[in-house]
Amino acid sequence: MRGLTLDTGALIALERGDERLTALLHRVMATPGAIIHVPAGVVAQAFRDGPRQVTLNRLLKRSQTQVVSLDEQTAYVAGMLLGLRGGNDVVDASVVVCARSHRQAVVTGDPGDLRRLDPDLPLEVV
Repeated sequence: MRGLTLDTGALIALERGDERLTALLHRVMATPGAIIHVPAGVVAQAFRDGPRQVTLNRLLKRSQTQVVSLDEQTAYVAGMLLGLRGGNDVVDASVVVCARSHRQAVVTGDPGDLRRLDPDLPLEVV
């Protein structure tokens, strides 16, 4: 496994102590070269109580975790995807673009919105 891309639902599940997600993340982190990608908008949606979000902070500080910026190129691609699919959630579109660019599955708590944007995107539902 090359790694995973996490959406907001995954970070919320992590904070709630979801055992399946925790086991999945441990497996991925034990894989040499695997990276966990978290789009910056996802961090903004999930990061609400700073110092009290110990589990989230630990994940984001790991060397195997990369927070992916919404740069100009990604913004254009995400916007085009939303236009093509009739979507309006920039963060969801950035998750799809991130996962596709890194050839990863997305861990999500809400597969419906992501499926509408990319019906063939590999998903792990938590």
